[in-house]
Amino acid sequence: MRHMSGSRFNCLALWRPVVLVALLAFAGYASSANARGRNEPAFATSADDAVLRSRIAALSPSVRPEEAQLVARCAYNTGRELKREWRVVWPPGLHNFLVNTGARKGGLCFQFATELLLRLDALKLETLELHWAESFERTSSEHNVIVVTARGQRFYQGILLDNWRYGGRLIWGPVTGDPDYQWKENKAEAARRLKGTFRYVRDTALPVR
Repeated sequence: MRHMSGSRFNCLALWRPVVLVALLAFAGYASSANARGRNEPAFATSADDAVLRSRIAALSPSVRPEEAQLVARCAYNTGRELKREWRVVWPPGLHNFLVNTGARKGGLCFQFATELLLRLDALKLETLELHWAESFERTSSEHNVIVVTARGQRFYQGILLDNWRYGGRLIWGPVTGDPDYQWKENKAEAARRLKGTFRYVRDTALPVR
């Protein structure tokens, strides 16, 4: 299964020398610092971040404010919970290395996205829709996030939710406003994960079909 790397890292390359970890860590730091300076996407400040809630609710007059609140809270809490469960370290390139060498049980970006998709789907949202998003798909730099839109709204009008890029800290922003990625929807991948035809083993971080 394709893995991703938000700081342009190859999170599957187990054959790379250990010394590369230091280089990846430095690159991740530089990339993250640049993104922080641009403030795009933004950090969620809490589980009840008023700005994030209002931006989700503003996707359409049809969106129920209580559903916008549920999504914001779930996305924020999911990142924090998985950070503790997987003992995530920063930068992401270093954590990817730890997962791929067996030192951590999870924390690759597709795992963060899968967990968030499943938890949001369990909310049984009626006025919002969930989308699986990919950037640099089928490359060593592939990254996956979840995008939320109003029901029936186009993917590119949505808001991305990313728990991986900053090691469990939720960042969010418009799909088309991300300076580091060009997002595309993959409906088939979302359906596979929601139907359980693709999952991963939590205690090994390996995909199962």
